Order: sequence, then C-alpha cells, then structure tokens
Amino acid sequence: MFSDEHVKNNPTGIDGQHQHHNSANNNMPAPSFGSTMENITVIKGRDASFTCVVLNIGPHRVAWIKADDKGILAMHDRVLTNNARLSVLHSDLHTWTLHIRDVHRSDRGVYMCQINSDPMLSQTASLEVVIPPDILNEEGGGEVLIPEGGMARLSCKARGFPQPRVTWRREDGQDIVIRSGSLQKQKVPIFEGEVLTFHKITRSEMGAYLCIASNNVPPSVSRRIVVNVHFYPIIQVHNQLVGGPLGSNITLDCMVEASPKPINYWARESGEIIIPNDKYRMEEIDVNTYTTRLRLHLRLSTSADEGGYKCCSKNSIGDSEGTITVYGKLYSTKRVEEEKPLSRWSDHDDDGGAEEPDTVDDADNTSLEMTTSSHYSYGKATHPGGGASSRRSNNNNNNVQSPTQNKMSIIRSSGTAVRLQRSYYHLVAITSFFLVVYTLL
Repeated sequence: MFSDEHVKNNPTGIDGQHQHHNSANNNMPAPSFGSTMENITVIKGRDASFTCVVLNIGPHRVAWIKADDKGILAMHDRVLTNNARLSVLHSDLHTWTLHIRDVHRSDRGVYMCQINSDPMLSQTASLEVVIPPDILNEEGGGEVLIPEGGMARLSCKARGFPQPRVTWRREDGQDIVIRSGSLQKQKVPIFEGEVLTFHKITRSEMGAYLCIASNNVPPSVSRRIVVNVHFYPIIQVHNQLVGGPLGSNITLDCMVEASPKPINYWARESGEIIIPNDKYRMEEIDVNTYTTRLRLHLRLSTSADEGGYKCCSKNSIGDSEGTITVYGKLYSTKRVEEEKPLSRWSDHDDDGGAEEPDTVDDADNTSLEMTTSSHYSYGKATHPGGGASSRRSNNNNNNVQSPTQNKMSIIRSSGTAVRLQRSYYHLVAITSFFLVVYTLL
C-alpha cells in the first residue's frame, strides 16, 4: 500500500535509496533495486525517461510518485494521472520505465520509484528542465537612426533557463567604443549587458551590432541591430589642379562622406550638370558604409574642356561640393621649332654658350596632375545650426611652373589664363624670329 504518510517519511534527496529485508518471510528473497536511478537534464520540449530495475519483485508492485507534490503517477504498468504525456513500460521482468513526452518546465522535480514491500523500498532521481535562450522583441525593429553627436541606447532582453548571458559585438569585427560619464573612451571587442549605450556617437561607430544570448543550452540566439548615424556631406579633394596635353584622357577624383546615402553628381563650374557619354565616364566606388570615391574620366579635346569641374553631393541633411580646375598643357619650344624651322632661338648663359631649351618627353601622351594640399568642403546643412556654406573657393594654390627651363612662373587658375599664356609664347616665338632675321642682316 502506497500511503501519503510513507511518501512524507521517505527522503527525496537525489539518488536516495532504502532497502530493507522482510525477515518474516524467509522462504522468498526480499525485493531489491538492481541499479541506481540517474538524474536527468533535458531541454524543454524533448522527452525524458526514468528507469527503475527491481530484483525479486515477487507479488509486489512498483509505483511512480512525483515526490514534490506526493502525487502517484503510475502503478506497475498503469498510468493513474490524467497527464497524457506520461506512459509506463514494464520489460524483461525487472525493468520499469516512466516516460515523459514533450517535457514542460513544470515537470522538473524529484521522481520516486517505490516498491510496496514491508517495509517499503524507494529510490529517487531528479529531472531538470532547461530552456534555450530567446530574445524578446523590442519596439523599433532592427534599425536605429541618430544624428552625429547624439545619444543612443540599444536594448536586448533575453529569457531562458538558466538565465542567459547577453553580449554585444560589431558585425564587422571592429571594437565597440564605450564612453563613461566623463566621456573617456574605451575600446572593447565584446560588451556584456542587456543595454548598450552610445554617448556623442560618431560616424565611425555606424554599422551593424549583434546582440548574442547564451546559457550553455544550445542553440545560442542573436539579434542584429543596424545603427545609422546621419550627417551632411563632407567632400575631400586631394588634387585641386589637374592637367594634361590636349587630346589626352584625365581623371578627376574626390571623396564623399555622407549619411544617409547621398545623391552624387559632377557639374561644370557654370552649374551645367555633366551627363555620361562618349566624352565623360563616371565611377562611384563604395569605400565603407558612409564613404564613396567619385571619379570623372574625361577627354581633354579642346580648350573648352578646361576650367572648373565640381564634385557635388546632396542628402536630406545638407549638401556640399568641391572644385577641381582642369588645364591644358602648354606648348613646348620643341613644338615651336617644328612648326617654324626658321625661327630657332636659344637662351645664352653668362659664358656665351648656347643652351638648348628644355622639352617634355612624350608630350602628346603625358597627363600632368598638380598635387596640392588636401581640401575639405563641408556641407551646407538644411536644418538650423548646419555646416558652413558649400560655395567655398578651391583656388588655394595658383602658382604653376612652365616646362621651359623654369625661366618664368605663370599664374593660372582657369582656362582663360591658360589661353593668355599660350598667346604669350606665340609672341615670344615671333619676337625671336625677328631677332634672328635682324642678326643675319
């Protein structure tokens, strides 16, 4: 008989086992347990089984009891509870099995295998139910928008058993920047905690962040949150003066930083927007999330192609532009000699010796590029408190040396100055011609 008083007096510790022999009946061996029941840890939703091996069962019965609430679950090979997930199996005369299908969290506890001998025998084992981590959905979805210099909080709450550990890392493998109350920066590869806070966020912190929850119960889960930092376009022009001989191909280059993604285009200094065709070819190369390299490939056909070219960028925050001046290469004295063979002229040094004028080799196939100091053009914000005007002059370096023996320095910053310079060289050539004729006479 299985009484509540007996269940109460039986210890419920793990692997507890009590065996007593019935001295009254010396003719029949007393029942005993053939092995110890094992503790079980199972993931929620899976199946669990306890096995109880009884020797010399004789006329006695085996019962299964949930020791926590003292409820009798099954007697011998019959289930006595209304729980349809429970079943019992009796095999090979000595083995009784309690099977629990689709384990719930409420199934955890201590289970007892009991023999109704006199005195009664019992042994116990525990069932632990673990739950894989799960990340709770938060409002706002998987994207956060924030202006540069602002504050943002990423929240990631997880549940499971045991309680999951929540960590953060960047999807691109870069370190996470943590700023304390004094705004001191600390870079860490992994941040632990349910809330990741950004103070005075910068564009370099833009990107995808992964919230990872784990509790040693597979599988771990993660949530991806994209942080978008918005700011108006900033344009950097490394070479503000680019040139080459007429008939050559040249490339104009500028770097644009902007978020959200801007509209980029090229225009002439007059404001005329350049359309891609046989003469113009454009490239946009993404460097990172917010940086794009813009390139304009053009053929320097005539003097009309000289002048200013603008690299332009515009987004919902503001706009910006940078200017590059294009010039055609000057005529060399070698070209003058070929066109007018009678007008040879030369410079004379102090010793009276003739010195041939310098020339540029492969003049027709050489593209000249004048490298100046880097120039940044900051966008003009469309909101109050925006950046500086985008109409900022780019003519900071306007002294360019002639390729003819460094005898003079000609200032040029536009196509008009270049044409004046060519006229000057024609005048020098004509004057030299008349000097030679006068000397011969």
